[in-house]
Amino acid sequence: METGTDFLARVADRRRRGIEAMKLDLPGWRLRERLRSPRPAGRLERALRRGSASDPIRLLCEIKRASPSQGVLRADLDPAELARAYERGGAAGISVVTEPEFFQGELPWIERVRGATALPILLKDFVVDDYQLLDAAVRGADGVLLIAALHSTVQLQIRVSAARLLGLDALVEVHDRDELKRAVEAGATLVGVNNRDLRTFAVDTGRALELIPSVPPLVTAVAESGIGTAEALAALRRTRCDAALMGEVLMTSTDPAATLATLAAAARG
Repeated sequence: METGTDFLARVADRRRRGIEAMKLDLPGWRLRERLRSPRPAGRLERALRRGSASDPIRLLCEIKRASPSQGVLRADLDPAELARAYERGGAAGISVVTEPEFFQGELPWIERVRGATALPILLKDFVVDDYQLLDAAVRGADGVLLIAALHSTVQLQIRVSAARLLGLDALVEVHDRDELKRAVEAGATLVGVNNRDLRTFAVDTGRALELIPSVPPLVTAVAESGIGTAEALAALRRTRCDAALMGEVLMTSTDPAATLATLAAAARG
């Protein structure tokens, strides 16, 4: 797979086309008929919140078949089996990458993971339409990813509120100070600082360490991308970081459960 300076715009455009096709197959009004009474939002955020500086970093463990920069990570991926392994290993929540083209994800994975674990589930995709929020709630997700770079402040505010009404937490992903400011202004209470710039796919492993101290105290802070060592977790523990999203380090491991056990120990300090 290849990435370029316009990667984020390209993938968002593809998702818009894909969502329009989904609407033709299952219109929103019919999808809403499948929605059971939403539970109150907050399950994912509570699971990722670190109580105090002495508490361990919470681990949000990811299920991801491929990435644009690394290609296929785990061709034989079994979402339910991985979810059970993550729960046994001490994960606080599970992130499921469902974008179909660049990450080779599948939306039905949410139902499979929901049937395998009681842990809160983050549906991680490129949300460009409110239809995706409704679809996530129907499938049983507890939260959705909202990428700040794809939204204006007003759009973020609307989508964060819409997600809450559906019983979903919105993890608002930022990469710089302006995006962090806009996320907070939009009412985000769960913010992820991505070390990876999704426009270019370049990784700056110090980005989360730089920005997380500026996340307001009542906002749950998650560090994302390029985190896969005990040293990285130790550095995050020294900040007010609440949780770390672990993806490729688990997907490329020959024994994800053992790798998670090692990282969970490091997260405890």
